[in-house]
Amino acid sequence: MDWEMHARRLAAEVVRPESRWYEPLAATPRHVFVPRWWARGSEAWELRDGPADPEAWMQATYANRTLVTRIGPQHADHAELGANIATGQPTSSSTLPGLVVTMYRHAVIADDSRVLVTTGTGYGTALLCRRLGAELVTSVDVDPHLVKTAGERLNSIGLHPQTAVCDITGSLPGRYDRIVSTVSVRPVPASWLSALRPGGRLVTTLAGTGLIVTADKTEDGGAVGRVEPDPAGFMRTRHGDDYERPTDELWEKIARATGEHVSTSRYPLLYVPDSWEVMSMLELLVPGIDHRSTVDGDERTVWMLHPDGSWARATAAGFLDSPTVHQGGPRRLWDELERIRHRLNREGGLPVYGAPVRIDPDGALTLSRGAWSVTVT
Repeated sequence: MDWEMHARRLAAEVVRPESRWYEPLAATPRHVFVPRWWARGSEAWELRDGPADPEAWMQATYANRTLVTRIGPQHADHAELGANIATGQPTSSSTLPGLVVTMYRHAVIADDSRVLVTTGTGYGTALLCRRLGAELVTSVDVDPHLVKTAGERLNSIGLHPQTAVCDITGSLPGRYDRIVSTVSVRPVPASWLSALRPGGRLVTTLAGTGLIVTADKTEDGGAVGRVEPDPAGFMRTRHGDDYERPTDELWEKIARATGEHVSTSRYPLLYVPDSWEVMSMLELLVPGIDHRSTVDGDERTVWMLHPDGSWARATAAGFLDSPTVHQGGPRRLWDELERIRHRLNREGGLPVYGAPVRIDPDGALTLSRGAWSVTVT
């Protein structure tokens, strides 16, 4: 297989030829790190096996897109050929190469920077090793299988970074000039600030949002930075084989229930994850909402569910029709959403992207812009 041709095409798509990231992209065999993956079918996640269809393997792994490698506890490496998974959330993936490079660019990595990165499939680690040299790279993941398998695949192409099984929200195995996390966190772990050298930089995303945060360590042990203007989202950190979904029981109770409060929205129906800006603002103000949606012919329904028992359901017959909204529980979640949409309509934007950031030594993170401020703990 002429994977080099495909890798060069990918590199040219992601960066310009003079970029320091061109050669790492052009010289790294991504297919080695993703021999199998899950593709979303019409009714289920379907297993794709690269060696069984080499041309499809090349097209998939050298496209600038994310490939899901694990659904719930089921890793594609361990699944039987022909397997389908009807339900479940992605729990691991190979991030689209362009986004990996974007995170590294935000880190402003120098030639002698010691960098901690998250492992996943190991492809992002490989790019960094090509750029810096493996002796400057540490790659960690909470999943022992991922660390073992990624280490073997890195070794197979001559790269030997330090690897470790590690919960990135806890103690880290060294001190670093840069920490780049391609899993999202809330709040920023205090251990990151302890592990950063003076003047070091962290780059991450906040869980449940589309916000990339960059921050440089300050003399008091905290950090200052900003929310970058470009959006991105990553899977949350997890501490087990799968993510908990504490709203499942609530979902069963209210899927078609009549709300304590029923109204007609002034705005067209919005599935919140479709709007980076609105989603990010709502998650900052009311963290932990579970968003779900269904389509039945021309009728669309969205749900907002919270572990505290609050819920909202909105249904509209067409894209321009005002939805009927049912709400229940201790908080009015749709009203919280409407307040954000009022502000967006009134001001033409929300204050989240580009907002200055201050991180205290204990990890408490404050975003502020003008009179607006919110602290994430």
